Amino acid sequence: MLEFEWLWMFLCLPLPLLVYFFLPKAQQEQASLRVPFFHRAERALNQQSGLSRSQSLLNLCVLGLIWLMLVSAAAKPQWLGEAITLPSSGRDLLVAVDISGSMETADMVVEDQQIPRVLVVKYVVGEFLERRVNDRLGLILFGTNAYLQSPLTFDRKTVNQLLQEAQLGFAGEKTAIGDAIGLAIKRLKDRPDSQRVLILLTDGANTAGEVAPRKAADLAKQAGVKIYTIGVGADEMVVRQGLFGTFNRKVNPSADLDEATLQYIAETTGGQYFRARNPAELAGIYNVLDTLEPVEQEADTYRPTRSLYFWPLAAALITSLLLAIGKMGLSLLNLSQGKREVKEVTGQLHSHQETK
Repeated sequence: MLEFEWLWMFLCLPLPLLVYFFLPKAQQEQASLRVPFFHRAERALNQQSGLSRSQSLLNLCVLGLIWLMLVSAAAKPQWLGEAITLPSSGRDLLVAVDISGSMETADMVVEDQQIPRVLVVKYVVGEFLERRVNDRLGLILFGTNAYLQSPLTFDRKTVNQLLQEAQLGFAGEKTAIGDAIGLAIKRLKDRPDSQRVLILLTDGANTAGEVAPRKAADLAKQAGVKIYTIGVGADEMVVRQGLFGTFNRKVNPSADLDEATLQYIAETTGGQYFRARNPAELAGIYNVLDTLEPVEQEADTYRPTRSLYFWPLAAALITSLLLAIGKMGLSLLNLSQGKREVKEVTGQLHSHQETK
């Protein structure tokens, strides 16, 4: 449906007429010339004035059309699409993902191959985001610092894409769990109490940031933010050693994981702590999170708009150019005719003088 956002701009349409009728006309003084063969000059003048009146009428019509198009462009025409209703139920979920350097550890086994943690996390969390059809989702990435990569939105595909494009080390090599929680509290504080949910995934302990994780958990409890924490990383990993890799040694790649703090954060805020030692456990955790009860929200309806002001503006510009070209052509034509008439008048004057 076509609509003008500034419909009042059409009140400017009669402005040129007001200027024409109410402003004083410019005074012009014309020189006089005595022509001995006045009857012929008068006839030519009448023919020329008739042509000028036709040209003036045409010019006025074209100028009026240009003015109408300019006013229409100034009125901001736009096309309104069909109304779209956003989901009326769901939750506000912020997902915080650790992208510190330790997430590069290849201790996740998929088809007998060791895969870096971050790739498995991107895959599992990406599928989780795609399933959240009725939820408003947001993404926080944290390392040495915490960043809001995506605010709360229904556009889960974009949130997933931002997660997939995240690179290790972009936020620093360390881990700021407390700052990530603090950022989530800031973003969720204006949401309804029953909708403030944060899912935090990390593979280590808090080694950076200005806010301690336990202090951040206490603040989250006061703000009514429920936090589900996930500790990711295998308990055992085989590392090849020796000059040619002939010796195998078992290590614990999750030795730095601070499970006690993650449990404290979850219990303090009314959430739950999960441990993901392999891809299957990680996928199962997000399946459990899928069972959270949805919370009713107010339905939000909007109509997509597309601006159309450039069409009448372009039409006015093209018409102005055509008018200018037309006037230039008429001027050249009149100049050619004027030269011929000057020659004829000059010949008449010479004849008149010779007669005398």
